[in-house]
Amino acid sequence: MAISEQRDLTGLKAGAFDALLGTEEIGIAILDTDLRYREVNPLLAKFNGVSVEDHIGQTVAEVLPALASVVVPELNRVLETGRPLRDLRITGQTPSLKGQDSLWEASYLPIVEPANDNLSSLESEHHVTGILVLAINRSLEQELERAKEESHQLQRRILDSLFTFVGILSPDGVLIDANRAPLEAAGVSLEDVMGKRFWDCIWWNYSPAIQQQLRNAVIRAGAGETVRYDVPVRTVGDTRITIDFMITPLLGKEGEVTHLVASANDISERKSRETELILSEKRFRRVFDSTADGLVMINEYGEVMLANASMANMFGYTMSELYSCTVEDLIPAHKRTQHRQDRMRYQENPVPRAMAAMRELMASRKDGSEFPVEIALTPLQFPEGTRVLATVVDISIQKQIQASLIKALKEKTSLLNEVHHRVKNNLQVVSSLLSLQANSLPDELAEHFQESQSRVKAMALMHQQLYEHKTYESIGAAKYISELVALIQRSYSGASGRVETRVIQPETEVYLTMDQALPFGLLLNELLTNSMKHAFQGMGGGEITISLQKLQNITTVTIEDNGVGIPEDVELGETQSLGFQLIPGLVDQLEGKIALIRGQGTRYEICFEAGGDLE
Repeated sequence: MAISEQRDLTGLKAGAFDALLGTEEIGIAILDTDLRYREVNPLLAKFNGVSVEDHIGQTVAEVLPALASVVVPELNRVLETGRPLRDLRITGQTPSLKGQDSLWEASYLPIVEPANDNLSSLESEHHVTGILVLAINRSLEQELERAKEESHQLQRRILDSLFTFVGILSPDGVLIDANRAPLEAAGVSLEDVMGKRFWDCIWWNYSPAIQQQLRNAVIRAGAGETVRYDVPVRTVGDTRITIDFMITPLLGKEGEVTHLVASANDISERKSRETELILSEKRFRRVFDSTADGLVMINEYGEVMLANASMANMFGYTMSELYSCTVEDLIPAHKRTQHRQDRMRYQENPVPRAMAAMRELMASRKDGSEFPVEIALTPLQFPEGTRVLATVVDISIQKQIQASLIKALKEKTSLLNEVHHRVKNNLQVVSSLLSLQANSLPDELAEHFQESQSRVKAMALMHQQLYEHKTYESIGAAKYISELVALIQRSYSGASGRVETRVIQPETEVYLTMDQALPFGLLLNELLTNSMKHAFQGMGGGEITISLQKLQNITTVTIEDNGVGIPEDVELGETQSLGFQLIPGLVDQLEGKIALIRGQGTRYEICFEAGGDLE
């Protein structure tokens, strides 16, 4: 071979080697006979964890001290024998992966050159001038693969943890991948739907119209458009949920559509709430419009914001006319200024206000006619401010009925007044007749007439009080007792002259109903009469004390004397005396109880409750 050709070949070899050093597939280095790095490519430098510059001139033992005991003997063997070592598996630590072993696959090839340049390579003797190192760090490759797999798994876990439905499609609509949410919602696996046209999958194939809608969306997304709409999809058990669906094109480096991303959120609950809200609003409107009372809501300026048909009919307006009114337009003209001031004061501190019972409020119709109303106010808080809802009731008919009732009540009052007056007079006539009859009878018979006369006077006294005080439902017990005691004292003037009667007034007046007044008066008459006639026989005189008190709804009357007392064998209702026989029946009419207490004199305690039995 000519020298020039040999030089050209050497140049080609040098260029080829330089190209080999730049490879990113295998680590390459050239070592001299001292095992110093003369050349190293970037990939091997990365494998070793040391820069290219820091390799040059350093020995293998200096760059890879942890591997020196394994690698250096093998390299020396190549220098000594001139034979290559191929596919060695070497394990040890390098600076690139500190704290853990790396797995290497290495080949050490001897570099030889002819001993005499004038001879051909086949005829000359060779000697080793260096070593070509070819190495692959399998640990880094495994680490990169593991990192790539972990990244993929992380992405998968993130997607599967989302409640959002996510799917990856090819540009023509074939499903490539999907996360867990839509699969679980439909009760299918990824294998059941992967590779199918998206619109043929279980979520959509229940309706040809829904499928066609999706097919059109895919075509539009494939053309670069993002498409979004709400749609019902099939789920487990052939049920439906509504989703907010979106399909978006994924673009490559050149702007071409490489994939389609389908995503969706379950909005069934939101749709349900929206539907319920619409139904609620409709129900409210039906109730609002069907209410017989007038309802009107005004703002802070008194403008009508909301009104029902009853309000419009009540005031003679159409609904459109009413919405152009202010609340002052519904007030009589001479009261509008005052009403405006009252409204503004109310809106400074709005509180609920009930119907103003018996308060004269007048409203004005469209034609100017006035009519009486009752109004309740309810303040309502809205984001835009406070609104006031007024409930308006036309009480024209109630006013007419009220006037009729007042007239009838006056007539009834006059009639009752006359009845009590005449009953009182008739009882007084009866009392007088009994008195006249008693004058012509023996003393033992006259006494009975006197007792009957006393009972009649007790009844007449009740009607007299009702007539005098113009109260027809109740009488004051304390006043009645005082007047009845005075009446009895006058009737028994012979006995009462030596008997002192004391009435202890209650702190507050106690009232007796009409049903209670008559038996109460007769009962009191019997007990007082009995005490005046019999309690002080053989004594120079005595005292009778009457007290009245009310605790909660229990009224207690106590009648006590300091006389000789009632014999032990005498019981209420079991004697020949008519008065004692009447007492239990009168107590029953009071729906009460009586207690007879014997001792130093006699004590009666009568307890009763208005409107019910006393247990």
